[in-house]
Amino acid sequence: MKHLGHRRRSRRAPLGAAAIALCLVAAACGSRGTSSNTTSSSIPGGTATSGGAVEAASSTCVTDVDKVIATEPTAASTTAALPADLVTKLDAAAQSSFAQAASPGAVVGVRTPSGTWIQSYGLADPAIKAPMTSDVHQRIGSVTKTFTGTLILQLAEQSKLSLDDPIDKYVPGVPNGDRVTLRVLANMTSGVASYTTSDAFLSKYFAHPETIFTPDELLAVGLAESPIFEPGAKFNYSNTNTVLLGKVVEKVTGQKVEDVYAEKILGPLGLTNTSWPGVSPLIPEPHAQGFTLQGNTATPDNPTNATNWSPTFGWTAGEMISNVNDLLVYGRALGTGQGLLSPATQAERLTSFPGATGYGLAMGCVSGWVGHTGELPGYNTSVFYDTTSDTTVIVEVNSDISSGDCEQSPTLTDDPRDAVCMSPATRMFVALSTPLGNTFNPPPAK
Repeated sequence: MKHLGHRRRSRRAPLGAAAIALCLVAAACGSRGTSSNTTSSSIPGGTATSGGAVEAASSTCVTDVDKVIATEPTAASTTAALPADLVTKLDAAAQSSFAQAASPGAVVGVRTPSGTWIQSYGLADPAIKAPMTSDVHQRIGSVTKTFTGTLILQLAEQSKLSLDDPIDKYVPGVPNGDRVTLRVLANMTSGVASYTTSDAFLSKYFAHPETIFTPDELLAVGLAESPIFEPGAKFNYSNTNTVLLGKVVEKVTGQKVEDVYAEKILGPLGLTNTSWPGVSPLIPEPHAQGFTLQGNTATPDNPTNATNWSPTFGWTAGEMISNVNDLLVYGRALGTGQGLLSPATQAERLTSFPGATGYGLAMGCVSGWVGHTGELPGYNTSVFYDTTSDTTVIVEVNSDISSGDCEQSPTLTDDPRDAVCMSPATRMFVALSTPLGNTFNPPPAK
């Protein structure tokens, strides 16, 4: 791992049973390093309530939905290079933010109507000084949630289900299952607890990160601690919600969920470098080594290499793998709906956010940017589309370690305390958004 900043500090972050980071929209899985994964710092556009939940705000994040949906891509967006003056500004922003990010390497991609720019920074494997390359495959964590949510919306379009169906129509045994609808599962207001807040589950996983979990095992953990509030009453980011949605996809289609992803999203969009690992811990080549401070053996001086940890604890909430080229295509499709959803369904999705910043139908919105971040131990990804300028930005880093003035998230020993606490991909995305003309303003991490 590279050292950070210009000041040396012998501060050791508390570790304990760190919450597995299957992160949401913005900077923060607010309380990594504790057993709770939702705090007021991690939820945009809301008011903190007890138990880490957030009450919804009430305004609109996407200002011209019809224009967003109707805007066709330009030929230049995928065939031309971005103007040199903009590339200079983007590269400077990427380099300065990368210097503050606790990651060995990074890949960034920017696509506007004028063209595309992709650049890699740092190292893919510090042990052998292998440079990062722009074609690496990476675990994308909770970006998977946007794929799963898209499948649910597609099935609703086909009248194979309704967003207002109760979950007990498809999956038995969910507390309040007659009132927990697919909609409140998708927008994280179900009251179903996240299995990643269970100390027993985390202890088992971190003791043996090669453990293969089944979806039913994940559900059993989350459902045993549910409900944490009445359906629809509050916001609470829960990975159990999206595992339940994955079970719905399989129930309705009669297929394995990975086959449905391939049929309805990967194939139509031509995402040939996006994959579902299943029970395999392997990442397609080329890939970077990923580093984390989560787990039982990591220390701020010696992060753990989590490259081959089992991805099965994420399932449809966080298991997918992709690369920057595919994510540039997918990020725009996610924002516009083109190639994925009808205009009417996409309009519903783009108006589902509870506030000027908030979480809607399996994706978030901040300052007009729609998309998601994703974290799994060792990796952090940011996928966002600017609805004001038809611009897609992707950041992939081979670390999930926050940096800056973090009170809860574990950081490296020599972390620069004069920086705002952020996860590495978000730090770089925020920096890149400014020269693009619409600064992304995430809620602070802790």
